Amino acid sequence: MPKIVITGAAGLVGQNVIARLKQMPGISITGIDMHPSNTALLRHLHPEAEVIEADLSRPGTWEESFRGADAVLISQAQIGGLDPADFSRNNVTATENIVAAMRRHGVPYFIHISSSVVHSTADDFYTRSKSAQERYVATVSDIPHLVLRPTLMFGWFDRKHLGWIRRFMARTPIFPVPGNGEYIRQPLYVGDFAQIIISALQSRTIGIFDISGLEKIGYLDLIRMIRSTVKSRTIILRIPYWLFWWMLRVYGAVRSNPPFTTAQLEALVIPETFPVIDWPDLFGVTPTPLRTAIAETFLNADYSAVRLDF
Repeated sequence: MPKIVITGAAGLVGQNVIARLKQMPGISITGIDMHPSNTALLRHLHPEAEVIEADLSRPGTWEESFRGADAVLISQAQIGGLDPADFSRNNVTATENIVAAMRRHGVPYFIHISSSVVHSTADDFYTRSKSAQERYVATVSDIPHLVLRPTLMFGWFDRKHLGWIRRFMARTPIFPVPGNGEYIRQPLYVGDFAQIIISALQSRTIGIFDISGLEKIGYLDLIRMIRSTVKSRTIILRIPYWLFWWMLRVYGAVRSNPPFTTAQLEALVIPETFPVIDWPDLFGVTPTPLRTAIAETFLNADYSAVRLDF
């Protein structure tokens, strides 16, 4: 029985991959994550999988779970937060420890989930740590591997991006948009990304690929599409960028782990797009149209109501 180990298994990518991978017969899944409540949720949703709660930035018994693994999906990531040490530990140190465990147990293949931010002009904790993480993975020449660089992702279990937007709409009659809201996004449906990963696990694809959303859309238009899909009556209000920035600054001062930070706002409004390749043909995955993907994200009976903790 093929054994797949998934790190960051209780996060956005891990949850979506496991939800689809477990439908395939003859697969043994081991998921590792450090977030207590999200790990408990993973265990509840997917009793077929072995679930381990562990901090991968520290050596521990979790390393033994790599014994006999046929492949590893490295998907743990510190996305938000205010402490640069958290990004370094979870994005870089943890990856170094994972590679050491793979070498010790002779794992023959792994997939690393990088990020499109390695191309970005943004300069924040996340961008720096993900760039450092990818530079380290590039030195791992003894284990065949694939590096995927997705753009902004959304879908089931999304707690940081479009999922947060949807929840905010449900709580308030006014939805603030910084500036003119015309900055272009390339959202990637995590359901499609999960299928790319599964395809690569089967074919053992090697290389580095930019996986961008195929449809470009302005941020304001994206908000309107979500509002229309969920039939929200919230009023979209444009707010001057400087005022929005200071509102986040004040909010971050009173909350240790805010869902949206000033650094993420600064990255949001950068006018940039990312490379688009023919990933549907390369990985044999049929892309889901953006509007359909948003409907699946927020209206699915099985997973749309499931929320991860911050």
